[in-house]
Amino acid sequence: MQVGNLFSSHRSTIITLYNGAFDSSSAVFLIIKVLHEQGISLRSSLLVLSSCSVIHLLRTFLLMPKTHIPYPLPQHFTYGLNCRKANTYNVEQFERMKDGGVIASQESPAEPEDQAQAQDSENVASFRSCVLSWFFLWHLLWLSIMQLRHYLFIGTLNPMLNRLAENDPDLVSQYTNAFAITQLFGVLCAPWNGLLMDRHKGKPLAPGETALEADLRSSSLSLLLTSVQCLLFSLCASFPLLPLQYITFVLQVINRSFLYGGNAAFISIAFPACHFGKLYGLLMALSAIISLLQYPCFALVKGALHGDPFLVDAALSLFSLLVFIHPLYVFMHCRKAARQREDNTQSDNNGSKMAEAEF
Repeated sequence: MQVGNLFSSHRSTIITLYNGAFDSSSAVFLIIKVLHEQGISLRSSLLVLSSCSVIHLLRTFLLMPKTHIPYPLPQHFTYGLNCRKANTYNVEQFERMKDGGVIASQESPAEPEDQAQAQDSENVASFRSCVLSWFFLWHLLWLSIMQLRHYLFIGTLNPMLNRLAENDPDLVSQYTNAFAITQLFGVLCAPWNGLLMDRHKGKPLAPGETALEADLRSSSLSLLLTSVQCLLFSLCASFPLLPLQYITFVLQVINRSFLYGGNAAFISIAFPACHFGKLYGLLMALSAIISLLQYPCFALVKGALHGDPFLVDAALSLFSLLVFIHPLYVFMHCRKAARQREDNTQSDNNGSKMAEAEF
């Protein structure tokens, strides 16, 4: 996902595109299902799938840079093939400059832009302060609730289809195939979220507004839209109507692609780039622990509710209202920052007028 750092004006779009490709990987389920119906064993399909993992090993050692891709990119930074002559600035040189090392190949003095980047690296927030921030807490809640809702839906999908289709195997297979086919479109839906976040790129900033504040302001709309999608998806999944599940499948794949793409994009926006990997891993680990609550829900549906998940779905739909806290907090944070800029600008103007009057 650090590849998005190479495309400053489309950074969030690239990040969400990669996450959408990851999300669409669940469509492999359809391929394995069709092959199994044609007589190919599940073991053979899984062995072929495991052998394809060699591609990831080759990509890791042959294509990926030795260190992380910085953001914002320093001047003259290049990665990959370059067909024209340029004053290149590779990753290793950038890392040594950040650590205070001396690069013998560059004899010219540091440019103001590089000096500003060095000063910014000294003022980076610590990892602990990022974890203890409200941004991290509300984002964890936002991610965990929606992820739990998706896991519970997928875990109860087959029993739910059997119950609504009155155990008709052909009808259940038809809806299962429809669900699997919709998963293919995750890679197409995810970039919409990135385009939503990058819509302000290339436009002039407000007086005194930083690029970070502009990114946060754009992300609030993305977070809100993802929350609305989750609520609609949860409501549709709660109603025991079989034809309605087609709409549920569409909302599920759109919301899932927005969820994981927006998750990675928001972390890259709200927190320093040097902590991206740690924060992303910690968020996914904590949200996975919270997702273990799906197993008590499964037990409740199979036991006390006799296979009817309506009450659990209704409770999760109400619980999903908590995800709106996160976009609201980001919006209020951006609004507060805008007011502070206006107050500072007004005080500066008043001070300059008083100085002119005294003069």
